[in-house]
Amino acid sequence: MPFNRRRMLHGLGGLAVLTAVPACAFGGSEPEAPVGPTGDASPENPFGVDAAAALEVVIFKGGLGDAYATEVHEPMYAQKFPGAKIEHVATQQIAQTLQPRFAGGDVPDVIANSGTDLMDNATLVDAGQILELTALFDAPSIEDPAVKVRDALAPGTVESGLVNGKPYVLNYVYTAYGLWYDAKLFAANGWEPAKTWADFDALCAKIKAKGMDPFAYPGKNAAYYQYWQILVSAAKIGGNKVLVDIDNLVDGVWVSDPVKQSANAWAEIGAKYLTKSYEGLTHTEVQTSQNQGRIGFFPCGSWLENEQKEQTPDGFEYALTPLPSVTANDALPFEAIRAAAGEGYIVPSKGKNTAGGQEYLRIMLSKAGARGFTEKTGNITVVKGAADGLPLSPGNKSVAAAQTAAGDNLVTYNSFEGWYKELETELRTKTNALMFGRITGDQFCEQMQAKADSVKADSSIPKQQRNG
Repeated sequence: MPFNRRRMLHGLGGLAVLTAVPACAFGGSEPEAPVGPTGDASPENPFGVDAAAALEVVIFKGGLGDAYATEVHEPMYAQKFPGAKIEHVATQQIAQTLQPRFAGGDVPDVIANSGTDLMDNATLVDAGQILELTALFDAPSIEDPAVKVRDALAPGTVESGLVNGKPYVLNYVYTAYGLWYDAKLFAANGWEPAKTWADFDALCAKIKAKGMDPFAYPGKNAAYYQYWQILVSAAKIGGNKVLVDIDNLVDGVWVSDPVKQSANAWAEIGAKYLTKSYEGLTHTEVQTSQNQGRIGFFPCGSWLENEQKEQTPDGFEYALTPLPSVTANDALPFEAIRAAAGEGYIVPSKGKNTAGGQEYLRIMLSKAGARGFTEKTGNITVVKGAADGLPLSPGNKSVAAAQTAAGDNLVTYNSFEGWYKELETELRTKTNALMFGRITGDQFCEQMQAKADSVKADSSIPKQQRNG
């Protein structure tokens, strides 16, 4: 399971589940100068990497696996610096694995900071533990030194990794979010994904009549899969400013009409079609249940197909549909989807080889590195044109079609997930309470507004700001 999880996204996303790491665990809060170049800088080696310096890479081994690192990016680095020893660490417990090392001053050089147990990037930045990546994005791209790395990336990539207005996170995977279903199952039953909320309700009733659960999400460890849907629906109703205002802790945004309408619409779906047992199930359990023909719609990002490839039976065909329009006057059309850069990679500022860490990311952002990633994971990166000509899976074909249909109608990412851990944790809790019938839509909004107000009033929490 990748997310940030996914700051888009999350932005496009996405989208993120965070483990708070106290700044005091890392020592002082003043950023320290990065470890300087130890080799000769040149257009081919812009960071001055010492060709013999060791490099340690820590990868979150979730839905993307880690073969893209061991079989693509690390060999590319080794080919360029054959004298460098590369240490590879794969884990699903990023914070648990690395927090003691940060506290002890023994950090790796590159981290894929993702998964349920990811570290809080804003806290790390505040503690001076992450290297700012402006130099990376301004460096020459590997294929064409006349083109800066930033100019080879999809729009919004650099912006999605900003903290305090500066880029600290490389969000690498271009992810689309929505409702996933089995296209062959739907075709066999004559079902078409709904474009309006009334039609969505009617379709869920038909699916339920077949003895299936029309909709499900994993309440135990991935309630954010569902709160993304609530936020996206709110943005489709009221426009992307709703999500920007949520990030900026604008007074009253959680109790505004778009958020209330979205929360109440989803609460109705939960009351009518969501089996309560899903609150106690993990993402893998719910996803496998869908593969077994028990679930109609599953809310997720486009890593889903690759994550489930070992459990997906023959004849199951993943497809993505945008969220149905809640009202007849939504600001964004049905075709609008959230699609953005997710899966964050960071370079610790106190690593032994920060130059090598930056060069490793530059290799990832080459067309060859990005193309190899897509071949290994089935996921498209933020590098423009890197996947051109590659055969795409049914799910990725569906994503491509959805992105084409959406055009410029894209739902923005949210940054509060990485900025305000307490707010994100509260949102997961309240999402389960809403969807499993313990609170109403209006109560959900009031309680989230109260938490946002509390965060805003807490002077000990550093505040962030985004413009759009």
